[in-house]
Amino acid sequence: MFRTVLSLVALVSLLALQPNSAAAQNKTSPRAAAKPAATTIVNINTASASDLEALPGIGAKTAARIVEYRQKNGPFKKVEELMNVRGVGEKNFLKLKPQITVAASKADHDQPQQ
Repeated sequence: MFRTVLSLVALVSLLALQPNSAAAQNKTSPRAAAKPAATTIVNINTASASDLEALPGIGAKTAARIVEYRQKNGPFKKVEELMNVRGVGEKNFLKLKPQITVAASKADHDQPQQ
């Protein structure tokens, strides 16, 4: 009887500690926690370096290279041109493609032309 009670106490103690250890294992770095949801579409022609960093696989250096490329060569005409930027290969581009655009946003169209 005593063994059964002791076993149950040990099991309950382990189960009580389980969520805390799982939470400790699932902690993300501050950088990963700051990233927005993957459903956000980023216009690579207008995004800031920090907006570009929010994309998967794009760090600070690559984001800066994208902005620099855009400044030197003008706006991207199609998203595939992003692969011309050093640090963005085909594999990384395929992950990014659903989350990027070069199209003008609706807000750009709604503004009166002068």
